[in-house]
Amino acid sequence: MTDFENSSRSPTELLATLRQLRSTVAAQGAERVGRWSAHIDRRAGCLSATNMADYLALRSVDLRPLQPLLSRFGISSLGRAEGRVLANLDAVIAALEAICGAPDMRHFPREQRLLRGVRMLHHNSEQVFGAEPVERSVRVMVTYPSEAAHDYDFVRDLVVRGMDCARINCAHDDATQWGAMISYTHQAAAEVGRNVKILMDLGGPKVRTQEVTLHKKRLFTGDALLLRRDAPSKDSRYVNQVRCSLPEVIDQLAVGQAVWMDDGKIGAVITQIEDEGALLRITHVEDEGARLRDEKGLNFPDTLLNLSPLTPDDLSALDFVVHHADMIGYSFVQNPDDIDLLQREMAARRADWQRVAIIAKIETRRAIHNLPDLIVRAMGKQPFGVMIARGDLAVEVGYQRMAEIQEQILWLCEAAHVPVIWATQVMESFVKKGTPSRGEMTDAAMSARAECVMLNKGPHVGEAISILNDLLSRMQGHQLKKTPQLRQLKVWADVLRD
Repeated sequence: MTDFENSSRSPTELLATLRQLRSTVAAQGAERVGRWSAHIDRRAGCLSATNMADYLALRSVDLRPLQPLLSRFGISSLGRAEGRVLANLDAVIAALEAICGAPDMRHFPREQRLLRGVRMLHHNSEQVFGAEPVERSVRVMVTYPSEAAHDYDFVRDLVVRGMDCARINCAHDDATQWGAMISYTHQAAAEVGRNVKILMDLGGPKVRTQEVTLHKKRLFTGDALLLRRDAPSKDSRYVNQVRCSLPEVIDQLAVGQAVWMDDGKIGAVITQIEDEGALLRITHVEDEGARLRDEKGLNFPDTLLNLSPLTPDDLSALDFVVHHADMIGYSFVQNPDDIDLLQREMAARRADWQRVAIIAKIETRRAIHNLPDLIVRAMGKQPFGVMIARGDLAVEVGYQRMAEIQEQILWLCEAAHVPVIWATQVMESFVKKGTPSRGEMTDAAMSARAECVMLNKGPHVGEAISILNDLLSRMQGHQLKKTPQLRQLKVWADVLRD
């Protein structure tokens, strides 16, 4: 690929650089698509995979030295090329040709080609989430509590306020209650005249703490904690013990690897592997220590866990889910083979399984690394979306990198014309306590760059929908994905008129 550090400021040489860049991107993109082609059955999937391959080729080098040179001539600096890579490059090349005195309007991409990515993302979003709501383009998804199975007025209120998608967590309740939730949702949607889709989320393998036994009530930095394969034992020489809900995980661990507990509140490093389990030394905890309770999550960011994303409970739930859900949430998906596994299980239960969308929950480092292949394997056969599971993902990649990673996921999915769900702790304080923080309102505003935003359950979730309605409708006048929308700045315009 071209070294842009020494790119000339001359329009003629800059044109030569862009032509070489375009040729290289197209060649590398075609090579990648050739490897993917066997997994793509849909024409739309082929077009999107091609653009994503071109985007990966374009972003395989540092374009920053080139961008100010392009901006100097008043043309695109390639900063918003995600959905239309080659068309964007062609437009820049045609503009440079005109600047160099050799204009040919035939070289400019047609408007239809330039806007194809926007249309395809819009189409794919409607396939997954249903028709776009009138008041805003970003959908609002709400996670149902158990009360949604027996309180119609609760469900109807969410629909009236603007809920577009209902999320049912299959790790809780059962088929009878799920059916009641779905029935109430459809009834309320018909009554109110809204289009509300159903996402049913398979639980996946949950690595949790169980039978926590602590010498003191809290863990402090430097404390030893034994992560056991079995129940804590009084005969053990370690006073702090906890059982791992999936003991096979311990056999995959190694000394020096990190372990995080309770959504990253407690950090540790593995110091020894013993017959009883893995010995941990606490490295990160609040100054006053931290309590560790049963059923708290365990994360192993340095370990490539080999666990099937479909547990026996998931397969049992899938008997119901595949016939009643519009979307299936897929937890702990990490490899392309995981997509194949779910598709086979869906096909075994429903002849027209390709009508049901898959939502891949991106929550591990391996899932991030394999995301292009996951996208191709799924969207090549059926509607597909991505959920940025920011809770687990932040623990996996580190909180300091979370903002960077979620941006990159948004860019890649836009290049593939794949809709994204912005999830985890959106307006969390407001949903639970009725009072928002400044930080979480800014986070909610940033969610306007996704196609759907998910609220968790809580006593104030209905009010949160109303606030999101207003916030998202305002933000779409200012931002479309990465592109600023230059709506009139009425605040200062009104001041000038006064």
